[in-house]
Amino acid sequence: MVLLRTASLLIISNIFMTFAWYGHLRWLHDRKWYIAVLVSWGIALFEYMFMIPANRIGATELSLSQLKILQEAVTLTVFVPFAVFYMKQSPRWDFLWAALCIVAAVFFVFRGHASA
Repeated sequence: MVLLRTASLLIISNIFMTFAWYGHLRWLHDRKWYIAVLVSWGIALFEYMFMIPANRIGATELSLSQLKILQEAVTLTVFVPFAVFYMKQSPRWDFLWAALCIVAAVFFVFRGHASA
């Protein structure tokens, strides 16, 4: 249950994070950079409102390394659809290879974790 709650909160957090980091490239590209910074900071506030509880919940049963790898897996899971559907980037085979590397990292970091 801790893993599911942590992953769910990290997914929400990463949606906000991805928009904060990259969304301005689509919608604010013609504005001054400091406008994009202010908008991104506003979005990032919501990222932190989900990420901090996710990490605190996760830390009750997961190691720091497991939390980090879980975060990276979630980031890639959120980023690829964002890049393809929202930013209109062409999908590439590199996305698949990167995903397989992350899956391998998740496997290795969680393989000794009984409740995962």
